[in-house]
Amino acid sequence: MKTMILAAGFGTRLFPLTIDRTKPAIPFLGKPLVGYVAEYLAKFGLNDLVVNLHHQPDSVIKALGDGSTFGVRIEYTLEEPDILGTAGALDNARHLLEDDTFLIVNGKIITDIDIASAIETHKNSGAIATMVLKENHKRERFTIVSTEDGRVTGFGDFAQPFTEEEIRDTEQELMIPLMFTGIHILEPRVFDYIPRGVYSDIVPSFYNPGLANGEMIAAHISDGSWFELSTIPRYLDISLAMMKGTDVHYGNSCKISPDATIRDSVVWDDVVISEEANLYRTIIADAVTIEPGESFENAAIVKADMVRNCEEIPEKALKGYIQGENYIVPLN
Repeated sequence: MKTMILAAGFGTRLFPLTIDRTKPAIPFLGKPLVGYVAEYLAKFGLNDLVVNLHHQPDSVIKALGDGSTFGVRIEYTLEEPDILGTAGALDNARHLLEDDTFLIVNGKIITDIDIASAIETHKNSGAIATMVLKENHKRERFTIVSTEDGRVTGFGDFAQPFTEEEIRDTEQELMIPLMFTGIHILEPRVFDYIPRGVYSDIVPSFYNPGLANGEMIAAHISDGSWFELSTIPRYLDISLAMMKGTDVHYGNSCKISPDATIRDSVVWDDVVISEEANLYRTIIADAVTIEPGESFENAAIVKADMVRNCEEIPEKALKGYIQGENYIVPLN
């Protein structure tokens, strides 16, 4: 069974960490994020991968190579001149996927969801597609997926945070919505729904029309751990949660003064942190120098020249400012 990893997105909410790389290529505790996805798939014997590219494609190729480092084989598809959306990405890789059941995984997640169990659900259901879902216990901002008797019935609005009234009412059982994990299993017949050669997303192109036509869309609900690294605060929080035995991760070739104080932080490669610097809950990107005595808290920091030289700052990006040779993005 082939698996497609979606790795073409711009990563606008992770800017400026994604100035010189796409979101799945950012480092996460010593490996590129998409490398974790590849290793995760390999554990289930899913080692025949297709990876789509668009934004900063060389950054993904550099991160993954031919896949052998992660125990997989990789074929790349390039979307140009424009990005194609999830369904458009499938159309662009149709020649690699249309002969057998295949899997899609988002390239920006860290998870231990049992894919073998999800595949078993798919095979037993006879469905054209199976969506792997999780309970959204924190009611984070993910689309609500409606299900009934083991099948998907529709898609709602974004989940809303618990109200104070819901939290106070201890006798009322709180409604926990289901959310999509970015993992789904599809039969080649989905290509009957997907338009050729245009931008298209998977829900309006396939899932909604499929449901309207009475197609069986199976729901596999998992209780595995799952994290999506789609924003800078989430990237930092999840990095800290997954560190083992420390609260700071250092990349390669860093020079750290013994007089610096660094807590709850992620430090990328070739970073210099000078004497009496004070860092708390920070992300320090490649080749940044923190000058003597500088203090930062709840911030992501990249070299200012990278921002000066980029074409534009994405609208969804957190706002930052230039200080000396660095560009500082407050995370509050």
